[in-house]
Amino acid sequence: MGSFWATLKKGNMSSATAALGNTGLAIAKGFGAVYSGSGAMFASAMHSVADAVNQFFVFFGSVLAEKKPTPRFPTGFGRVINIFCMVAVIVVTIMAYETIIKGFHLISEPAESSHFWLNFIILSLAVIVDGYVLVKVMFEIVHEARVEAKGFAVIPAAFRNVGRAAPPTRLVFYEDIVATLGALLALIAVIVTTFTSFALLDGIATILIGILMVGVAFKVGYDNMVGLIGIAAPKEIEERVAKVIFADPDVTDINRMRIVQEGRFYHVDCYVELRTGLSLAVADDIKFRIRDSLLTDPDISDVTMGILEDNGEDDWKPLTGQETT
Repeated sequence: MGSFWATLKKGNMSSATAALGNTGLAIAKGFGAVYSGSGAMFASAMHSVADAVNQFFVFFGSVLAEKKPTPRFPTGFGRVINIFCMVAVIVVTIMAYETIIKGFHLISEPAESSHFWLNFIILSLAVIVDGYVLVKVMFEIVHEARVEAKGFAVIPAAFRNVGRAAPPTRLVFYEDIVATLGALLALIAVIVTTFTSFALLDGIATILIGILMVGVAFKVGYDNMVGLIGIAAPKEIEERVAKVIFADPDVTDINRMRIVQEGRFYHVDCYVELRTGLSLAVADDIKFRIRDSLLTDPDISDVTMGILEDNGEDDWKPLTGQETT
């Protein structure tokens, strides 16, 4: 039992927190939608259901992705999380479709909603809970990207470095932006339709929430599609690896290097040039010394390194990795 909980703790905590929060919100919003008849509340409830299912699913995917490499799967299970995130995209797309259809139905046949204060309290709670989860995941992005930021500086730092966060963290970030905006839209729709005669806003807000969900599905789907193919590491990771390699006094150059991102981990494949005149035994010791230094980085899962004698040319061309997005 102890090993089971230890394994669960390795999962992505942002997705676990968001899953629990959205489960509670989905129940509350579903009750409110059935009781009051509000289309915007229904759309917001659908979004919370999709988020809860996705984030539970992605959390367990992140646990599996932490499994150590085996003889059958020597590169590990990092890309498993991309598969789970792609399934989550399918769930969001289906929920988005249902939400948009509901919105068009409400525009053609506006329905009167009741129990204003019930809707107001539930949606206000949703804004607070989703906003809290969003702030929490912003701090997680900053932590995973190893960026120094405090206070309100965390917000722009999170947007700048979200591409360097783990796939589950990115999923929660994008989904929770939409969840918070969706709850605000639904709240505005409930207020306007209650105190004015503009009943169409209920259907319009429902469609807008559905469109936001489609946007999240597209963005998360694209990120995880390239993750499954195998994408080059960000420039910052490449610079960090090169710095460690060049810190060794026997290294004269990096002949070539490729760093591939799998899930939240990086695989380093490189050829390092050493000073001339070294015996093979000494060169091997240097190679293992550099490899061990690289593996102290928790984001690097394995290192494949070849050694060459210095060819007298500057081969290393830095900043060849992907841009951080």
